[in-house]
Amino acid sequence: ETGEAELNTSLLQRLDRLARHLVPFALCAVLVLFSSLPFHIPGYGQVAANFTLMAVFYWAVFRPQLMPLAAVFVVGVFQDIVVGSPLGTNALVLVLVHTLVTQQGRVFRGKSFFVLWWGFGMVALGAGALGWALMTALNLALINPLPGIFHFALTVALFPFPAWFFARTDQAVIRET
Repeated sequence: ETGEAELNTSLLQRLDRLARHLVPFALCAVLVLFSSLPFHIPGYGQVAANFTLMAVFYWAVFRPQLMPLAAVFVVGVFQDIVVGSPLGTNALVLVLVHTLVTQQGRVFRGKSFFVLWWGFGMVALGAGALGWALMTALNLALINPLPGIFHFALTVALFPFPAWFFARTDQAVIRET
């Protein structure tokens, strides 16, 4: 009977660890849905903050092993489906962001929040420019960049709030493993 109790405890511990390690992916999926909620504000969909980008950036800096490239790709495809983007556009942007940030994560870790925020701003600018270029190329027409500029500004301006939430989630849920 002791062996069975140890087996059950071990299984429960592994399931608990798995659930905790899935938190970054689950948060990204929830943020995709949150980002696509209709707020009935004219033009809001074009300039809405990219919370998914914020999450991918944060987890790629601080816990890249919990947000692997495959998970980022799945989140990107999910975002493409939910928001109606051409399949693969958000996935490509998020995969490139993840790749860049995981390679340069040491630049941000252990620095002040303002360095992290500045870095996010630079990444968001590049991601926005790439997204705009992809949409322009796919539509074979020049797309007005003004909504993208507002989208970028709102995304960067709101970054501290989700970053604070991600940090608290990391401390409370994930780091306990």
